[in-house]
Amino acid sequence: MTQLRICHLYGNLLNTYGDNGNLLLLQYTAKQKGLDVTTQMVSLDQSFDPQSYDLVFFGGGQDYEQKVIAQQIHHIHDDLQNYIENNGVVLAICGGYQLLGHYYVNAKGEKIPGLGILDHYTVRQKNSRFTGDIEIYSDFFQRKLHGFENHNGVTYLGPKANALGKVIKGFGNNNEDQTEGVQYKNVFCSYLHGPLLVKNPWLAEALVDLALKK
Repeated sequence: MTQLRICHLYGNLLNTYGDNGNLLLLQYTAKQKGLDVTTQMVSLDQSFDPQSYDLVFFGGGQDYEQKVIAQQIHHIHDDLQNYIENNGVVLAICGGYQLLGHYYVNAKGEKIPGLGILDHYTVRQKNSRFTGDIEIYSDFFQRKLHGFENHNGVTYLGPKANALGKVIKGFGNNNEDQTEGVQYKNVFCSYLHGPLLVKNPWLAEALVDLALKK
C-alpha cells in the first residue's frame, strides 16, 4: 500500500478558525484513494526532516502563538527550504502563510521576522480587519476557491511571488491589487479559512495527487 506522510507544523499552537479541518480532510481524501496515511506533528524545539514527509500543513493562529513560534522557527529554515525547493507540497493558512515570508508586523506593531523562504511581507491595520466571505480564481488550478477571511495582516508580494488567486469577492492580501495568497512551486498559501479544503474538497484531492506525483 502506498504511504502518504503528512507533517503538521506547530499544530498544537496554530489551529484557529477550524483550520485543523484541513488536516482531517487531507487524511480522509488520502484514505479514500487507498493510501496508508501517517501524520506527525513538528512543534517547538523539534527538527524537520525534509525526507520524511510528502505533504506539510501549516495552519493559522493568533499573534501570541505566532510570536512564540517565530522565536525558534529559524532552526528548521534550511530543512524546510530544502523541502520546498525540491517540490515538496505545502498548504499554509494565515499565520503559517505569514511566517513563510520575510516578516510580519503584529497588531501591537512589533516586527516579527519570518523565514524569508517566500517573497512576501505583512504589515498591520490599525483598529481594522479584513473579514467576510471571499471568492478567488486560481490560474494555477484554473478553478474558483471559496472561503472566509479574518485577518489584521496586510500582505504584499515581492517580484518572486505569484498570487494563489485573483480576488473576485472580498479583500485578499491587501484590498489593493486583487491578489490572494501565494503560490510557489508546490507551496500554496492563503488567508482563506472555513476551513479552506472543506469548502473546496477538490483542492484536497489536488494536493494529495501532487504529493503522490512527487
